[in-house]
Order: sequence, then structure tokens, then C-alpha cells
Amino acid sequence: MNGKSVLIGMSGGVDSSVAAALLKEQGYKVIGATMRLWTYSDSDNMKHEGCCAESAVEDARRVCDKLGIDFYVMNFKDMFRDKVVDYFVDEYTHGRTPNPCIACNKYLKFDAMLKKALAMDIDYVATGHYAKIEQGLDGKYILRASEAAKKDQSYVLYNFTQEQLKHTLMPLGDYNKDWVRKKAEELGLGVANKPDSQEICFVEDDDYAKFIIDYSGYEPRPGSILDVNGNVIGEHRGLIYYTIGQRKGIGAYGRPMFVMKIDAGNNTITLGEKGMEFSSELIANDVNFISGEIPNEDIKITAKVRYQSFPAGATLSSLGGGRIKLVFDEPQRAVTPGQAVVLYDGDIVLGGGTVE
Repeated sequence: MNGKSVLIGMSGGVDSSVAAALLKEQGYKVIGATMRLWTYSDSDNMKHEGCCAESAVEDARRVCDKLGIDFYVMNFKDMFRDKVVDYFVDEYTHGRTPNPCIACNKYLKFDAMLKKALAMDIDYVATGHYAKIEQGLDGKYILRASEAAKKDQSYVLYNFTQEQLKHTLMPLGDYNKDWVRKKAEELGLGVANKPDSQEICFVEDDDYAKFIIDYSGYEPRPGSILDVNGNVIGEHRGLIYYTIGQRKGIGAYGRPMFVMKIDAGNNTITLGEKGMEFSSELIANDVNFISGEIPNEDIKITAKVRYQSFPAGATLSSLGGGRIKLVFDEPQRAVTPGQAVVLYDGDIVLGGGTVE
């Protein structure tokens, strides 16, 4: 034992299960915890699989029994509804495209769960995310992208503070998924071949619009589809069915068209032709800089405007008040209000914010 204790968030999946095993091998006193966020009875739309499902709790419990570590279920349902689900619905109904996984990490996994751990006199929290935390020569903590580029999850982790990084462990940062699954098999964990969760845990079949309608009672209002000159060229079904860059489900116009703008105030959607969906700059708000303050001077960075995109070269300028402007070296496709833009220096995550 190294004398340190860690509370690890257990989703019932292979990643968090192997992360718990690695921490135990490293000598930590490991306590497993599943955060009860949402259950099937909370919504007619709740799926039976994924990190919010009832089966996930039992999978996590069985893994903890196999590893010989304590296991708790922690109720964060009210906070999840407030900070994640209600935010998700509000963003979509106002013409923006939210990222609920980022909100969940910010408010629950690395804030509420960490506070719970510290109140229990536990030294750290941990997760099965693919990213790395290190301490620099200046004493400040650094978040780095994972060695496994295809599984790197640093994009959804940009909201860390220095104090949170100080008390967080991510043991999978040096490994890839194949290694993790093999390790789980060697340990005899029943979740070794469990499929990865690909969709938002509280939305069944990735049908955002149906969930929003059923959960909130929101009634989509049809409105005008415009071209870039403001001419009415069609009618849309309601704003929640569309997102920036969308090509399918917008109607036929004799040529490829894309959603370029969603105007909630006027209940309109603007379409453009191929090539028009690229933007050379953006403004982001609610920006978090992991090292502390946003630099006053312009700096060259790379930035990702979506989870699966490659980091693109850009110049960052501070606008004050937690807002920044990015000017890209090359235009980026479908820069989407409500989505995250995450800032990098090589593999170091500088921070990020919400596209305005």
C-alpha cells in the first residue's frame, strides 16, 4: 500500500474497471463508486444500456467484488437533471448544440464526486478516461492528451482547475483500448468484451428530438428555411431537428446544401451550398484556462472544434470576461454554437470554452 486512497467512478464498463484494477496494483486503497444519475423510470426514453442504466450498477458491483474493493452507489440524480439534462434541453430549444458529457464531467465527476471524496477523507478521485495528468517543473498540474490517439478523451476534460487536477488520477493515459480489454480478460473481469457506450446515456437511440419533446413537453414550431440571401426556400420541422453542418433531412434543392445558421429568435434556418459551411474564426465564452488566467497577448495554439476533429492551427486573442477569439490558419467546417472548442499546445490541453 502507498498509504493513499482513491474513489474511482465506476460506469460498469471495461475502462473504469481496468482503471480500478491498475490503481489497486499501484498500492492505492481503492473504493469504487457508481454515480446514480438517471434511471429508466425518470423518462420513457431511458435506454437499458450505457453508463446510466441499472445494469451498469450491477456490472460495477461485480467488478468491485472481483477486485476485493468496497463499492458505493452515490445519488446525484437531482444535480444531473439540473446541470446536464435541463441544460441539454434548453440549448437545443434555443438553436444551439450542447455537449452534455462535458457538463457532466464539469459539475459531477470532477466537482461533486471530488467534494464527496474529500469529505470522506479520501485523497483522490479517478476515472477511466483516456488522458494524462502530470505535474510540471513549476508545480502546476498539466492535462495531456492520451497516448492512444484514437481513444483520447481530453476534449471533454478541459474544465479542470488546478485544485481538481491535484486530486485526480487517470491511470489509462498510457494505454490503448486493445491493451485494456486484454488486461480485463487476464483479470477475469466479466466486462472485458462489453461494448463501448457511443450515445448520450439518457437519450434512447440517439433521438434527441423525441427525448426533448417527451421530457419537457416542448412543441417544435415549423418555420422558414432561408438561403444565404434571406429568400424563403422551404419550411423546417422545428429547430430541435437541426444542427450546424447538417446535410441530411433538410429537403432537396437540386444541389448539396448545409445548415449554416439556426436563428431561434426568428425561428429560421439558413442553408448554404457546399463550401459555405467553413468558418475562418470563432468567438467562445465561458472559457477555462487550466493553468489559470487567459493570456493577455495573442498566442499560437491548436484547437479542436469537435470531439473527432484534428487539432487545427489558430491564433488566440483574449476578449476579456472569459471570452476569446480564434482565427484559424485554415477554415474549419461546421463551427457550431453551443459546442466546445478545446485549446492545445502540442499534447497539452490549455483549456477550452463554448462556441458563441
